[in-house]
Amino acid sequence: MPSVTVRQISEETHRALRLRAARHGRSTEAEIRQILDAAVKPEQRVRLGTLLAGIGRESGGIDLEIERDRFVSKPIDFE
Repeated sequence: MPSVTVRQISEETHRALRLRAARHGRSTEAEIRQILDAAVKPEQRVRLGTLLAGIGRESGGIDLEIERDRFVSKPIDFE
C-alpha cells in the first residue's frame, strides 16, 4: 500500500489533527487517512444510464424508458 510523508506542517495543524483524531476515537494517522479519503471521493457517483437519459430529455425529449424483457430462457442442455 502506498504511503505519503507530509513535512513541515505547523504545530497548530498537528495539534488540531491530534485533537480531531481523539474526538473521533482514532489515531492521528487514521484521522489523516479519513480526511484524505473524504477529500478525493466524489460526493455523488454519476451513473452512465442516468446521465444518458438526462441528455436525451434535454435534447428534445427522447424517451429512453425501455421496459425490460421479462422472458426467462431455459439453459442449453448439451445431453
